[in-house]
Amino acid sequence: MNDVTITLLQYSPLTLFFAVILLSYLLEDLAIITASVAAAQGVMTVPMALLSIFVGIASGDVGLYALGVWARKWRRLRGLLLTKPSVRLIRKKLRANPVSNLFLIRFVPGLRFVGFCLSGFFRVGLRAFLPAVLLATALWTAVVFTLVYQLGEIEWIHSNLSWGLIPVVLILLYGVNRFAGNKLKEKAVCTD
Repeated sequence: MNDVTITLLQYSPLTLFFAVILLSYLLEDLAIITASVAAAQGVMTVPMALLSIFVGIASGDVGLYALGVWARKWRRLRGLLLTKPSVRLIRKKLRANPVSNLFLIRFVPGLRFVGFCLSGFFRVGLRAFLPAVLLATALWTAVVFTLVYQLGEIEWIHSNLSWGLIPVVLILLYGVNRFAGNKLKEKAVCTD
């Protein structure tokens, strides 16, 4: 066991649970990766790690929705946003097919903050918002967690890289997100 693992094992599981939730409010991907490595290192159980990530990300998404609802109270902001043709187009798309659009927003890099805030701002119903966001969050969390956990279970990585897997996977995930974001932008430009 290395020093980081020994240190983290001194904390209660409940403390680690809430630490992952708080980390997810700052950086979702880092929280998923950290909880995955913590589970692979035996610091957290797999169910506790998954639950803490899910609770953190889902509650953060609901918080963004609430932020959008709250922002609607500012008359100037409402006037500014609702007069822009691009924002009206987004409102139309979110209202026409909220479940599939919200599901897609979860997986497209850079859209979560804006998409979920605008969902609240445009009063997309919670009956559409919650199931789409919860299902997409569960899927995203399960896929990334499983991949990182499986990497952390490889004996060489477990013994030699250990907690160093966090920055490696974070950089890799950042690169994949940038590549995917650029491809989506290219596709959007080509189809206009």
